[in-house]
Amino acid sequence: MPTTLSASASPSAVRAVRTVAALATSALLASPLLIGTAYAAPGDGGQPPKAPVPPAKMSQVGGERLGQPGVQVQPKEGAPKLPDDKELSARSWIVSDAESGEVLAAKNPHWQLAPASTLKMLFADTVLPKFPKTQKYTVKPADLAGMGEGSSLVGIKENLTYTVHDLWLGVFLRSGNDAVHTLSAMNGGTTATVQQMQQRAKQLNAGDTHVVTPDGYDAPGQVSSAYDLSLFARAGLQNADFREYCSTASAQFPGEVGKDGKRGTFGIQNTNRLLSGDYDVKPYPGIAGVKNGSTTNAGSTFTGVAQRGDRKLLVTVMHPEKRMHNEGYREAAKLLDWGFAADGKVEPVGHLVGPKGAGDGSGNGNAKNGDQQAQAGLDSGSGWGGPWTAVGIGGGAVVLLGAVAFLVRRRRPLPEAVQGRRGASGSRRKK
Repeated sequence: MPTTLSASASPSAVRAVRTVAALATSALLASPLLIGTAYAAPGDGGQPPKAPVPPAKMSQVGGERLGQPGVQVQPKEGAPKLPDDKELSARSWIVSDAESGEVLAAKNPHWQLAPASTLKMLFADTVLPKFPKTQKYTVKPADLAGMGEGSSLVGIKENLTYTVHDLWLGVFLRSGNDAVHTLSAMNGGTTATVQQMQQRAKQLNAGDTHVVTPDGYDAPGQVSSAYDLSLFARAGLQNADFREYCSTASAQFPGEVGKDGKRGTFGIQNTNRLLSGDYDVKPYPGIAGVKNGSTTNAGSTFTGVAQRGDRKLLVTVMHPEKRMHNEGYREAAKLLDWGFAADGKVEPVGHLVGPKGAGDGSGNGNAKNGDQQAQAGLDSGSGWGGPWTAVGIGGGAVVLLGAVAFLVRRRRPLPEAVQGRRGASGSRRKK
């Protein structure tokens, strides 16, 4: 929270507060956790600071070109033109094939930026396999302590009981930090959960990510990248429950107990506008998740997966300019449109690497072996096709409200992307 002074504060008090604030800012900027993150170039002559610029050198995991600043794309003859900077204002973005992991195009994909609630994909990939969805839990007051001011909430109440299924719907649909903190409490607490998330990021070769909070709420040093967020989505989508939750447009959530002794419910809708739509944005055809976010430091962030025909694409957009309402979704949709139109018409500029132990696991940009293992999984029948259809339409139908034809259309199967999956064992500021 910013420090405020009354109008009657003395000049010496004002100078003291400004000095402390300047020292605190300097300490944060000097922190090694912030190396490679966004920074604003100083303005000249009292002018506003210039727009942040990416580091000159970034990680090369997934390929050398992915570590270079600026747009990376290698079109063949007849390839559609990539939207230009006037249409794509995001500081960082990436479009990849969800099945093969080929990166079709990218802009600063390894730039370490605040992730907002897209970090909840890593939280889910880490914690979701640990508890059966039917397990019940009674929320304690301490479970809801420590959430950032203005956090987005689904409406969990202390001393009431929820199923794990309820809690995950709260995480994915309403981006509820109260649901994240409750699940973290079940998992041994936020500190333990953050440590496990960091370990999982390391296992996935997501070296741009530093986890401070399990819910993605702004915190000094908390960063990820468009590349890493795509890795989290790709890994999480191998879990049938993850796929169900991230593709659910609306559901009924447990409420409080009424005077008649009966517990009511209330409706919740997914805040992913390419999935649920908005007054100025239509649901994207073939969309099947994944997660959106918004905080003061991160701006808007979004990772989405969609299918058109046999083509399955992942797109991640980080921190677009605030030019229009739902700008991040608009830019993600443009990138998906381009990616589908560019099918077979561009050479990949890199790869999404597999986890350690899948393929070479080195994170040095050579994902060929990992892709071969993925294809072997598809050929053996262990891919996503059948399970996605069954869970996406069957299991998810019990929590969705109406629009059945639309739900069937958007829940198309997404085959397995990578092998090596471990066994089953903010607010006005924060979305």
